[in-house]
Amino acid sequence: MPHAASPASASPASAGDPDATARIAAELTAPGAPFAVVRGEQGTLVYEGGPRTLREFVETTWALGDRPFLIGGERSYSYAEFFAAASSLARRLTGTYGLRPGDRAVVAMRNHPEWQIAFWATQLAGLVSVPLNAWWTEDEFTYALDDCAPRVLLVDGERLPRVAAWRARTGVRAVVFHADDDGSPAGEGIERYEDLPAPDPLAAPPEVEVRPEDDATIIYTSGTTGRPKGAVATQLAQIGAAVNPRFHAAVSALGRGLFPGQGPAPVQLMTFPFFHVAAFTSFYATMAAGGTVVLMRAWDADEALRLIGRHGVTHYAGVPATALQLLDAAERAGDGLESLRMLNTGGAAAPPDLVARLTARHGERIEPRNGYGLTETSGGVTANFGADYRRHPGSVGRPTPVTEVRIAGPAGEELPDGEVGELWLRGQSLIRGYWRNEAATAAAFTDGWFRTGDLAVLREGRVSVVDRIKDMVIRGGENVYCVEVEAALHGHPAVEDAAVLGVPHPVLGEEVAAVVRLRPGAGVTVEELRAHVGRSLAAFKVPAHVLVSEEPLPRNATGKILKRELRGPVGDHVARD
Repeated sequence: MPHAASPASASPASAGDPDATARIAAELTAPGAPFAVVRGEQGTLVYEGGPRTLREFVETTWALGDRPFLIGGERSYSYAEFFAAASSLARRLTGTYGLRPGDRAVVAMRNHPEWQIAFWATQLAGLVSVPLNAWWTEDEFTYALDDCAPRVLLVDGERLPRVAAWRARTGVRAVVFHADDDGSPAGEGIERYEDLPAPDPLAAPPEVEVRPEDDATIIYTSGTTGRPKGAVATQLAQIGAAVNPRFHAAVSALGRGLFPGQGPAPVQLMTFPFFHVAAFTSFYATMAAGGTVVLMRAWDADEALRLIGRHGVTHYAGVPATALQLLDAAERAGDGLESLRMLNTGGAAAPPDLVARLTARHGERIEPRNGYGLTETSGGVTANFGADYRRHPGSVGRPTPVTEVRIAGPAGEELPDGEVGELWLRGQSLIRGYWRNEAATAAAFTDGWFRTGDLAVLREGRVSVVDRIKDMVIRGGENVYCVEVEAALHGHPAVEDAAVLGVPHPVLGEEVAAVVRLRPGAGVTVEELRAHVGRSLAAFKVPAHVLVSEEPLPRNATGKILKRELRGPVGDHVARD
């Protein structure tokens, strides 16, 4: 694994150096440096040193022994306990179950510590891990299970009824975690994890061959516009996703005048669902640093504040909406964020006022961080943090060393800095394609470049995402980027959440509409909101229709607003407006 930068490989930045991030990144990725980059066999950039499979990656942490690793409610695991459990389960999967490298293994449960035991057991066994969305319905599970055809199901008791019919039809065996302890028999083909033999602390993982080019994971897209697709990442791709946050941690430390690895190991509060790639990025980073991950059963801002105080949490990871709620809860409680050193958001666009609020309250003590990533990139492939983030709050930052960025025009031509086009990506952490879906793969990739479907602009090496191509509103021939209007609405102190979308117009083609949820007790009129937007944006971008919602805006499990569910209420509102 690329190691922490030494004084010989990179030097800390001086205060106020606006070019520090780019300079430090160049030093860390130079030939012979800790994060040196080369062209791989497929023509993409890859990290030159370090592990090549997730099994190799996790082996570097086995020596951490009794250091606390996972805390979920009253259950906790040290590194030694965790990997003994994962190794023992891996041996059962290959021995008792007869699974072989390349077989698919589904993991479907809420954020229990045992989710990670199940996932890493599959990796130690050389299997292809298929983490499924824990909040899916039975029909959604059935679709994905038919698609990926797993050999084993690793599920919790809550998910078991939703996969029971599929399992009965196929005969695929299951291991059930957190099953109801009612004394009833497990059932044919089902084992309760709690009934398995206690993990052997000396058990080594099964001896299997795992190669960098082997498939590591199939992670299904969120399916906001259609059926989810299985995004297939190789072992080498997941290693790229695992090393990227360590690179960013090194740049961040050096940018603050520190050397990487100084100080206590991080304690992270994990609020991303484990099946989401943002959780992979955050988990890899904490594991590689020998840190501790604190879990929540369900999101609650006041409970998050309590956990931060109880466990001395230093790093927060979650979608922007929960981060804003955490800041609100801290203000109500008179803070409670004394231990926090980093607030990291992902999974959805972060409103620019998030970093402004954090800085106004805490100065530079808590480092803000955001970035950009997709299921297809296996995690974050750009990052914006620290002083760079404060200066450029509307950007998702610079690409990782193993990610190439192109802003493409309609014909795929590369556009110059400052022009808006489709964001194309190429690099180590990108998927090889969609599972058994050649048509979707061909539509998404052009000459090795992944077409994200996002509109973005590149300025001085920094990426700013302005909208989804499908979400952009074309009003009378003028392009209106919903993200820009949403950011303006978020800037009003009365607005808790906002979504912008286009509605049909007989003359203009489309008109701009917005749905907002106000903060409790806030008193503001629609005209005041429109005037607020008009002070920072051109008149044609100001929403012609504003619907004030009494309910939280609909979001999927990864924090993205489901605009399709807003179109009906917005259409009704426009008809009455």
